[in-house]
Amino acid sequence: QVQLAESGGGLVQPGDSLRLSCARSARTVSVDAMGWFRQAPGKEREFVAAISGSGGTVYADSVKGRFAISRDYNKNTMSLQMNSLKPEDTAVYYCASRRSNSVAMRQMDYDYWGQGTQVTVSS
Repeated sequence: QVQLAESGGGLVQPGDSLRLSCARSARTVSVDAMGWFRQAPGKEREFVAAISGSGGTVYADSVKGRFAISRDYNKNTMSLQMNSLKPEDTAVYYCASRRSNSVAMRQMDYDYWGQGTQVTVSS
């Protein structure tokens, strides 16, 4: 069983940066694809970014150029660097992992989920 734990959320002002981390419990180095999703109040959960087992990335149009996803294979962690944050980025951010090394953008393609971390962008 894979467990995921997000950290790094918080309250920031518009234009600020924040870095989220996701720790993946595993006894061996994983090359599974991983991703970030978010859910704003009253809205459905949406795709943010994903990274393949080989390091290829894909982003939602709304965050392209502002967010950067990365991973550390040795530490079994994934990060999301969020720059130029906007109020509309406010949401609970979820880390996800799937039993495949290719990226995916649909929630249904992911097998494991973290509990989420709150990001609030407000002045």
